[in-house]
Amino acid sequence: MPAEKDLNELFLDTLKDIYYAEKQILKTLPKMAKAAQSEKLSAAFEKHQEETEGQIERLEQIFELLGKPARGKRCDAIEGIIDEGKEIMTEYKGTAALDAGLLAAAQAVEHYEISRYGTLKSWANKLDLKQAVKLLDQTLNEEKKTDDLLTKVAESEVNYEAAA
Repeated sequence: MPAEKDLNELFLDTLKDIYYAEKQILKTLPKMAKAAQSEKLSAAFEKHQEETEGQIERLEQIFELLGKPARGKRCDAIEGIIDEGKEIMTEYKGTAALDAGLLAAAQAVEHYEISRYGTLKSWANKLDLKQAVKLLDQTLNEEKKTDDLLTKVAESEVNYEAAA
């Protein structure tokens, strides 16, 4: 009979999941910035690329706090979301709807990340990992701000262009 898994193991597994996800997102953001027709949207992707680098560093700090190597674990969810974004870039290239589709894909990524970081922060709190809570909270706040920024870009420009 396998040993009973606990919250520590679940925390580590989920940390590996989001680490993998952030690495994949980091590879995808420059492609999205290049594909975007809106300067505001492209700039938002570029800004988030820089933030993502810092988020990866914070995750690596958490692995270090746990005395574990920083390793990712394949995340099918983020793979699916990124694949949808790639599909949008191909199918809507050169159309007015491209940016609206890119924005929707980016927000799906943000919502996934917000969910993961919120969960990890809650678990870190329960596990009394005070430094991890601070690092996760910093990233969670950045993800929420990015989501808000994307909403503003959508509502002020991109969705109007797509509907024109």
